[in-house]
Amino acid sequence: MKINFIGGGNMARAIIGGLSQNGFDMSDITILELDAQKRIELAHDLNVQVTDTYAEFRNTDVIVLAIKPQQLKEVCHQLRPVLESQLIVSIAAGVRSKDISAWLGEYKDIVRVMPNTPAQIQAGVSALYAMQDVNQTQRDQASTILAAVGKTLWLDDETKMDAVTAISGSGPAYVFYFIEALQEAGVALGLKEDEAKMLALQTFAGASLLASQSETDIKTLRAQVTSKGGTTEQGILSLESADIKQIVANAAKAAADKSVTLGDILGK
Repeated sequence: MKINFIGGGNMARAIIGGLSQNGFDMSDITILELDAQKRIELAHDLNVQVTDTYAEFRNTDVIVLAIKPQQLKEVCHQLRPVLESQLIVSIAAGVRSKDISAWLGEYKDIVRVMPNTPAQIQAGVSALYAMQDVNQTQRDQASTILAAVGKTLWLDDETKMDAVTAISGSGPAYVFYFIEALQEAGVALGLKEDEAKMLALQTFAGASLLASQSETDIKTLRAQVTSKGGTTEQGILSLESADIKQIVANAAKAAADKSVTLGDILGK
């Protein structure tokens, strides 16, 4: 499988790094980058081919659009003349597949992806949606590429991407926010800052790992820690009195609504 990336930013670098760790032949990867200095850096850092022209995109299997959403329309117009049967994989946030298809002259071999930032350490999760004309071989190609940076989830309805954006796309920020809050609470209770940070980080990491490896559902795991009349129960009661679950639901709804709005704007 030959893969061409348009853009060599953080997510492209993460995916390429993951592919390299999985034994993928780096000579089969090319990055299009218009900036000459960045081309030198990408070739040096990633050991891949680099180019400043779309011409050789005719001879590839997969084209990954790893650019800012605002750049996508112009890039698609540049791509149109070289498209034959290549799979287009877009990781540009917010832009719907129907709009990408229109900008590419109603091209239909498109998979839209929403990855998240833990992909930078190959611990991400990516939701994928394929347009109707995408065949099984192409779906497998997309899965291989995104599995290099974590778990993958195929969606049967593209409208679910707005929910994915709210949960896993924006989700790392919610987690960081709660870690930050827990760390600050530790300091307020008398811990040193480095002590509170270590405890908060390891608690999140350990609890997440336990939840992912346990066959017990999340609600039960939480109940097992919450002994009747104990310290954890008192803390949980405080969270419930503040209606934290509804606050989280409101935050996710706000993020999902914003995703819908951005999709409308970016698709114009």
